[in-house]
Amino acid sequence: MVSLALFTVGILGLLTILPSSWRLAGRSDLLGKASGILMTQLHNSEAFILNPNNAPAAGSITLPSVYPGGQGVPKPGDTPFTVQTTTKNLGGSAWLVTVQVTWPGNTTGISESMRVVPQQIFTQ
Repeated sequence: MVSLALFTVGILGLLTILPSSWRLAGRSDLLGKASGILMTQLHNSEAFILNPNNAPAAGSITLPSVYPGGQGVPKPGDTPFTVQTTTKNLGGSAWLVTVQVTWPGNTTGISESMRVVPQQIFTQ
């Protein structure tokens, strides 16, 4: 009888923490997907600026529905992410690229900046 009572208390304890662990796993999944989208956008912006055939311009671009799979059409269960990329000329050929990724339920999201300076010696 004592072992049954202890077993019951243990199972009830596990059942109380289960919903919070599901929420935490869901948040970490969204954060991981947002991180991948952010790094892809930063690298694409860097490649655009470093290409001598492109003329980067200062400004901000917002993409309202970006999906983790990189497709324009969502798969079942996909969460739409909003990506805002801001490019600022720091003078000369130096640029500052800032990317912010948000998703439903998190208006702050995550952001990262990168300084990009093309070096002409590498284009020869």
